[in-house]
Amino acid sequence: MSEQRPFDQPGEHDDFDEIVAAETDRDPDLAVIEAGSRTLRAQAGPVIGDGVPGRPEDPEVDKALRAVEQELAGRWGETKLEPSVTRIAALMDVLGEPQRSYPSIHITGTNGKTSTARMIEALLGAFDLRTGRYTSPHVQSVTERISLDGAPVTAERFIETYEDIKPYVEMVDGSQPYRLSFFEVLTGMAYAAFADAPVDVAVVEVGMGGRWDATNVIDGSVAVVTPIDLDHTDRLGTTPGEISVEKSGIIKQGATVILAQQPVDAAQVMLKKAVDVDATVAREGMEFGVVAREVAVGGQLLTLRGLGGEYEQVFLPLYGAHQAHNAAVALAAVEAFFGVGAQHARPLDMDTVRRAFASVSSPGRLEVVRRSPTVVLDAAHNPAGARAAADAVTESFGFSRLIGVVGASDGKDARGVLEALEPICAELVVTRNSSHRAMDADELAAIAVEVFGDDRVQVEPRLDDALEAAITLAEDESEFAGAGVLVTGSVITVGEARLLLKKG
Repeated sequence: MSEQRPFDQPGEHDDFDEIVAAETDRDPDLAVIEAGSRTLRAQAGPVIGDGVPGRPEDPEVDKALRAVEQELAGRWGETKLEPSVTRIAALMDVLGEPQRSYPSIHITGTNGKTSTARMIEALLGAFDLRTGRYTSPHVQSVTERISLDGAPVTAERFIETYEDIKPYVEMVDGSQPYRLSFFEVLTGMAYAAFADAPVDVAVVEVGMGGRWDATNVIDGSVAVVTPIDLDHTDRLGTTPGEISVEKSGIIKQGATVILAQQPVDAAQVMLKKAVDVDATVAREGMEFGVVAREVAVGGQLLTLRGLGGEYEQVFLPLYGAHQAHNAAVALAAVEAFFGVGAQHARPLDMDTVRRAFASVSSPGRLEVVRRSPTVVLDAAHNPAGARAAADAVTESFGFSRLIGVVGASDGKDARGVLEALEPICAELVVTRNSSHRAMDADELAAIAVEVFGDDRVQVEPRLDDALEAAITLAEDESEFAGAGVLVTGSVITVGEARLLLKKG
């Protein structure tokens, strides 16, 4: 793969079509969505707890946050640039290399990065370490991307961090051929916030790929690679092996690599890179893995084999086999960070591990946000993610009839997502979110009709109407008791559905 192939944006994020700031990259239709939320919330049925922040309650703080979001959003103008860490490295230099002041765990892969990051964060926190977590995209508020001690930074702290580094950002802007991107500035903010806290360890999720990603100015002592599949094939490559060349860029000299189960060609690339930089590799299914799992109320009960031994009776309040595998990866990563399997073979304290996993949440990942009827949100936006969601819904919920609500982004493999959902969805409501990157509802519907058939597809261009239509179909209990709704296709779609059902 040529190193000269340009990406669309500098420091572009792995979910590029999903990441434009939730309150700044909106069409005027957002007002319709916000108004529509009042209708949906008036319907019967309890709403499940929050877990993700909304707008600040203080009008002045909200105004200041919106101003920062507007400034950040204005940085998306650059296109067809060479992928490079030059700009972010220059920013780190003028900031005094804040990313060097704490050890890091760096995470790449195609799916499961955010959930794995949240599990790693919970485990480290349970062992009394102060954590910083940098993940994206966000579900509802841009402040979610930067977390301290397991919670998103406050709007006030987000604004303060931006204002602190803004002069240095402008200095770098003036010295480079191109201005720093949205994602690069956010990365700089995260690393500065972590140094200022200060944190004991940073848990950092890459944006796109790894080698040229803006986050890759850290030297993670532990490099985590979640499952690699096809996504962003126009930018990263058309096979898992090609994609792995980019993602292997986070593996640094002497690091420990925690490798989830991978396609053969992807695993080969990762292992070769590890040999080249004298890194130690722990492979799921070999050195660690899932020993047993069973569905439990509100999640699943696991037995995990870590680098130092087995961990039994671990309750994970997340659904799906993919989350069990994410848990095994997270556990191995934290063991490696603490030196388990290298300096000593004793497992981590069992009760602490259990307590940490029991506290994990992952908003927008098979998240139940409503009962009667049950509404589940999942941010799957590629075929692999949709297949994992479909398997988990089938295993964990047992709906007698499932109504799908799908709103996708342009450039995504919408057909692959719909084909993964077709076996589990009795009917499909096609819609669009309010981002200008959203796929047109009629265009998506044309694909859906080919996959589902005309009689199983309903088109509702407005998301609030789509949710209401799906809930109405699920409420027809005269014939279908136990029906449910699955909302998926895009992080933005899920975030807006969350707003409609919980935050109106």
